[in-house]
Amino acid sequence: MKIIYTDVLVIGGGLAGLRMAVAAKRRGHDAIVLSLVPPKRSHSKAAQGGMQASLGNVIKGMGDNEDIHFGDTVRGSDWGADQEVVRMFVNTSPKAIRELAAWGVPWSRITPGDRQVIINGEKVTITERKEAAGLVAQRDFGGTKKWRTCYVSDCTGHAMLNAVSDRIIAEQVPVIERVEAMSLIHDGKRCYGAVVRDLITGELMAYVSKATAIATGGAGRIYRVTTNAVICEGIGYDLALTTGVAALGNMEAIQFHPTGIFPAGILVTEGCRGDGGLLRDVDGHRFMPDVEPEKKELASRDVVSRRMEERIAQGKGVKSRFGEHIWLDITLLGEQHIKHKLREVYEICHYFLGVDPTKEWVPVRPAQHYTMGGIRTLPTGESPTLKGLFAAGEAACWDMHGFNRLGGNSVAETVVAGMIVGEFIADFCDKPENAIDIPASVVYDAVNKEANRMKHFTSNGGSENAYELRTRMQEIMTTKIGIFRRGADMESAVSELEDLYKRSFNVSVKDVVGPNPELIYAYRTQSMLRVALSVACGALNRKESRGAHYREDYSVRNDVEWLSRTLATWKGGDTLPTLNYQKLDISKMELPPGFRGYGVKNYIESPESVKRQAEVDAIRAKMEAEGKDRFAIQEALMPYQHLLPKRLQGKNERIDEPLND
Repeated sequence: MKIIYTDVLVIGGGLAGLRMAVAAKRRGHDAIVLSLVPPKRSHSKAAQGGMQASLGNVIKGMGDNEDIHFGDTVRGSDWGADQEVVRMFVNTSPKAIRELAAWGVPWSRITPGDRQVIINGEKVTITERKEAAGLVAQRDFGGTKKWRTCYVSDCTGHAMLNAVSDRIIAEQVPVIERVEAMSLIHDGKRCYGAVVRDLITGELMAYVSKATAIATGGAGRIYRVTTNAVICEGIGYDLALTTGVAALGNMEAIQFHPTGIFPAGILVTEGCRGDGGLLRDVDGHRFMPDVEPEKKELASRDVVSRRMEERIAQGKGVKSRFGEHIWLDITLLGEQHIKHKLREVYEICHYFLGVDPTKEWVPVRPAQHYTMGGIRTLPTGESPTLKGLFAAGEAACWDMHGFNRLGGNSVAETVVAGMIVGEFIADFCDKPENAIDIPASVVYDAVNKEANRMKHFTSNGGSENAYELRTRMQEIMTTKIGIFRRGADMESAVSELEDLYKRSFNVSVKDVVGPNPELIYAYRTQSMLRVALSVACGALNRKESRGAHYREDYSVRNDVEWLSRTLATWKGGDTLPTLNYQKLDISKMELPPGFRGYGVKNYIESPESVKRQAEVDAIRAKMEAEGKDRFAIQEALMPYQHLLPKRLQGKNERIDEPLND
């Protein structure tokens, strides 16, 4: 058996994983990245619209800062986010933009003077400042008060991933491709690496490490229609879940993107609506101003998705042989804008729909897009229950998104969390007490356990078909654990998913030497069922509506009973997850729960919110009267700077907020 030793093992070759590896390597620690695919083919590449950072460069972003970005993110999360983590994120995001620029990301830039934009369906002329010439440009995205989303045309993820992948090469970090982490090596208290399968040869081996980081992305493929790549099967979640020690947080928080092209579900960036695109029903009527008069098409994604589905339910959807959809109208943006700033959208519409978006409306309908939940971590990115296990990006419940993330915050989180968590991983490896000290028997037992699991699939003589199980799972999740959720439907979903999971142990595949894709499909389907059950059980048990989790039978956000984080663990031999809850402490919040500013003003307020808001108002009024700046006020409300690595604690400079010499 082959055993490979390293300081840092990163599982996942997307933006978050690569950035963590860079941080560790720069601090003098050996790092290895494991990836299912070549890193430049990771799902990070699919991010289109942009990355949020409060630069305040464009005229419509003037006055933007960390405080405003913080408020947008917390409100967007429907108060499910960890506010300390959000502060860490908004402080670091502008630094990440500038670092990426230095690494070669060709951010779209500002040309000073007049330019035409579409705002609320009208052509408007805005004038960019001379002093902003050549600075990073920003566009409008849903749920934000300022134009904050930095972009590279509509291929932001592509440009970012290429730059970070090139940086990995420059730092000489080895990336092992076409390998899959099968399970974590641990003793119930400390993680020591992972059992890994070579997807070409079928060989099992052990990677032993001081620190292990999971950055495997989301779980979109547990749904039938998703914008996620085919490799986004939630396997990283299952790596943590099957330890029986590490927990998954808020797995019921599943985001649906309003504009997946219909019927394929391929993403059409929020940049289309940010740049002025409109949603229209079967009559060609622009309906969003009727139901969301303030934010219209740029309300948060959970709200827009629900409004679209409600319109279809009212009989105003466009019928087709594939079902019903809504129209996305970007023709008003003009051919020049679409072909240059929305080039990928233009090509996607041509290739997959045969539609010319410069002249025709695009059929769209909400599709599963993002997993807000994930492996529960501390602000350091480390699991609170399994020492030495870290996570970042969509694989993690860090938890900056709560129950709904804002567009542009996820691709930002990959590099920002990678920067922050990577530093904490290096700190962990710096400590002598965290040296690798593991009996060889623990490693051998872990590998043998996986070998026996593979052997079970090839020798059990069962008659179940993994394809049929997975297809049924995806249908259940799509129809019963989707945008609108009902108790009776979810009860039946959990029951049937549990049955599918039990049946997955009777899937039998041929014993074939080498890659054996049939075997891969079988064991991944079983893992996906555990993840799907964690989502479904969390949704069934949470008797309220919050962000993307919307229950028709409990349509009110309930801060008295449900202002808490769901924690799911899986005990060996069980067929359902165990759920526990971590209560959020309102008394420590900088922004107590209230109205989001869009959607329905419908929530049960906690008395603690009223109390804390009064405290916040009093502190703010007193300090403003004393002439204190926003930094001092923020520190008094909720200190967070001490949580950041020292090299990332500095202030951010803006045109209107220069740093003092």
